[in-house]
Amino acid sequence: MQKWVRWLVLGIVAIILLSVAYVIFNFVFLNFFVNLWWFDSQNLKGYYLMRLFYRYLIFGAVTLVLFLIFFFNFWIASRYLGLSPDSCVMPDTAENERKTRRWMKMIQSGSMKIYTPISVFLAFPISVPFYERWEQGLLFFFGSSAGYRDIDLGLDISFFLFGYPIYEFLQSQLMMVFIFLFAFLFILYFVENRLLCRIEEVIPKGAKIHLAIVALIVVLLQTWGFLLKIVELQYVETHEPIFYGPGFIENWIDIPLILLTTFTFLGTAVSFLLFFFKRKFLKAGVVFAAFFLIFLGVYNTTSLHESVDKYVVQPNEMIREKPFIETSVASTLKAYKLDQVITDNLRVTQNLDLEKNPALQDALSNIPVWDRELLDEVYRQLQGFRTYYSFPDVDEDRYTVADVYQQVNIGAREINLDDLPEAAQNWINRHLQYTHGYGVVMSPAAQGGEEPMTWFMRDIPLQSDYGITVREPRIYYGEQDYAYAIAPNDIGEIDHQRGDKDIMTDYAGSGGIPITTLLRKLLFSVYFNDRNIFFSTKTTSRSRILLRRNIVEAVNQITPYFLMDKDPYIVATPRGMFWIMDAYTTSAYFPNAHAYRTTDPASTFYGKDFNYIRNSVKIVIDAYNGTVMYYLADPEDPIADAYDRIYPGLLKPMSEMPEDLRNHVRYPRDLFAVQMAIFAKYHQTNPEQFYQDEDTWEFAKMSRGPMNPYYMTVSLKAGDDQGFILVSPMSPIGRDNLRSIVTVGCDVSNYGRVTVYSFPRGQQVYGPSQIEAQINQNSLIAQQLSLWDQAGSQVQFGRMVLLPLEDLILYIQPIYMISAKGLKIPELQRIIVSQGELVVMERTIEECIETLQKMLAMRLERIQRRFPAAEDGVLPAPAPPAPDIVPAPGTGNEAPMVPPPAPDIVPTPGTGNEALMVPPPAPAPEAETEAQ
Repeated sequence: MQKWVRWLVLGIVAIILLSVAYVIFNFVFLNFFVNLWWFDSQNLKGYYLMRLFYRYLIFGAVTLVLFLIFFFNFWIASRYLGLSPDSCVMPDTAENERKTRRWMKMIQSGSMKIYTPISVFLAFPISVPFYERWEQGLLFFFGSSAGYRDIDLGLDISFFLFGYPIYEFLQSQLMMVFIFLFAFLFILYFVENRLLCRIEEVIPKGAKIHLAIVALIVVLLQTWGFLLKIVELQYVETHEPIFYGPGFIENWIDIPLILLTTFTFLGTAVSFLLFFFKRKFLKAGVVFAAFFLIFLGVYNTTSLHESVDKYVVQPNEMIREKPFIETSVASTLKAYKLDQVITDNLRVTQNLDLEKNPALQDALSNIPVWDRELLDEVYRQLQGFRTYYSFPDVDEDRYTVADVYQQVNIGAREINLDDLPEAAQNWINRHLQYTHGYGVVMSPAAQGGEEPMTWFMRDIPLQSDYGITVREPRIYYGEQDYAYAIAPNDIGEIDHQRGDKDIMTDYAGSGGIPITTLLRKLLFSVYFNDRNIFFSTKTTSRSRILLRRNIVEAVNQITPYFLMDKDPYIVATPRGMFWIMDAYTTSAYFPNAHAYRTTDPASTFYGKDFNYIRNSVKIVIDAYNGTVMYYLADPEDPIADAYDRIYPGLLKPMSEMPEDLRNHVRYPRDLFAVQMAIFAKYHQTNPEQFYQDEDTWEFAKMSRGPMNPYYMTVSLKAGDDQGFILVSPMSPIGRDNLRSIVTVGCDVSNYGRVTVYSFPRGQQVYGPSQIEAQINQNSLIAQQLSLWDQAGSQVQFGRMVLLPLEDLILYIQPIYMISAKGLKIPELQRIIVSQGELVVMERTIEECIETLQKMLAMRLERIQRRFPAAEDGVLPAPAPPAPDIVPAPGTGNEAPMVPPPAPDIVPTPGTGNEALMVPPPAPAPEAETEAQ
């Protein structure tokens, strides 16, 4: 071979090897090292290695077990193969039979060489599904008792959450393994038996026992599968929409059929095994097999089920299904943590006297009149200052401001590099200089119309006229899609502007990964496919690369097994800025519990299917350092408890959360919406009432759609302190009036306490859509809105707020104006307050209350003037109506008929309605007699 050809071949080989090494390093080792460094920056290096270890431990253990199963059985089989002497091969035996004999001897003598690779080859692909479901396997091994049992089967709930999914999976996988093994062994022993029959020898008894044991294992696995069918019945949906779970047919038809099928299947298998060894019990096996096929056929057909349903269940459905409805209701309430709901009654009155109703006076300073969506635009226009600052979300929280417990709106001023001018879209600006957002904007929830916006926190640098301080206002980690940043660096980071001058800063936090060596710079250049990282001369010995700065991405990278809420919120403390996120544990395996599905793409749970949920974990992310901390909020949740066992030290108790953060923990809005969607029907714990579906609720409706839960700071009962709560008004399904108000506490003292305030069934309480209709029909309000529209401003209705107090329901409807020209900054213009059928519009809520008081006083005076017996505006109860009897003529009972009272209308003379003043004439008795 010529020298140049040799060098060409060596060059091609070298290029191929280097390419392979690069691919392996880039897709395996590079990600590993970057993840390892990043988890180390989170103080979670051990946790990251533990997750990797668990995954491969499960895979390796399952592979080893399956390998041993295959190898051990093949090794036993080899002991019974090729045992006939060579003399048994007759001279006239065909050549292929001699080859078979030699092959059998080779199998017997070389089992290690043959069965080891075969066993590995068979075990590896079967183990792959276990690798993909390794986390479910961990929950099975580390899950503990839930402390309460299923009502139907009496099994601990942990069996359904952890055991049943694994048992179902194991049963199908092991069935496949042993059926294949049995088939392989049967073929080997069949061939051996044919060879032995030629010399009038029989297969050894040990081989028969081996084959029988494997067959028996297959039988037991199938029996296990039949019994799991009973558990599977706990998730049937055939009785929807009446109730979820098994009913009369499943409990009295399906379960007995499954048990009979299991019994006859075992009888069939045992009978045929005894026949295989003893040549007896063949008839018994045939009888068992016949019954087995009959029971299996009946179970898998619908004829019996339809007949029982038609002639037994449907004529007496309420009686037949009553105990199963009770089970379904109790299980569903337990699954959604609604089994300890507190119920109370509210009787609405018209007490609007601020002096007599101090709760109303306190509530006025905390009524949230600003919509988050509109307030986001106000913050951006008035407090954005630069094009690259944005407010991705405005959140609702509560703070103690000037010693007053105050509900507020708060938004983080984050950086959005996509909004930089096109000329500034260069690598240095995006990754070295524009690295962080700055501070928050905070305003009170309660505002008045045509008033300047009140700011609790504002501006850059951060200012507060109310004594609120934040030591570190810079936001390096947030909700935006942040690119990586290198900080500190030799250029400096733009912090804020003072006049026309940029004030610079240097990152001094512990977030990110140090890139102090050329090797790390090279690795990150490859990782981000950005050569500027390696060639930049602006890094220093203190430079760190900050990556995964989107808090949702970071949390999902650490704990992908938790379901994250879509609405993280910022908290400002004297120590700095922190994000709080809610994490959920869910399962679709809670027995007899109604499954939840939503079609709302904005919901956290869109595309999810579950029938068990807990908000078990609160997550805190440092906005400056990016450090993620996990706190166990619900120790009673068996799923969260299992994860705490799997990863010890990851979930810290809530008592270790700093108090200044724990005071800002709130109940998740999306979770409460899920609970209310379930509770709307399942609050009917009486089976008869549930079956008749006579009191099912739905979210109170408005023209724009359902009224979603909202946060309020209020005291609903006399003597209680004001608390931060979530409120959800509910209406009877298909009706517009208000049926109940459901609240859940958010403060530490009453967190998660769900309270239902119901109204008497016979009392009319206006619902939001009815109030909305009254507002639209009010001529004075309509006239004012039309004037604003004609003046070139766009009028927009905000979110209607229902204010529940002890004996009072107020509806507050904010009205905004948006200029049709120039900057379209929403401005709170007026507030409409409605109490029942009375509707007023003023600049502030206080003015509305005063106007309502005057209207009620005038109404009371008018009623008492016309009906002196009325007290507090309440008319005396009318006398019971006379029986509807028409006396027969000539009986002496022909008393003159009393004409009906004139309508309560006083027409104005000259309007054409004077005829209304004349009561209709009473018919004469003679005329009535003649008519009869």
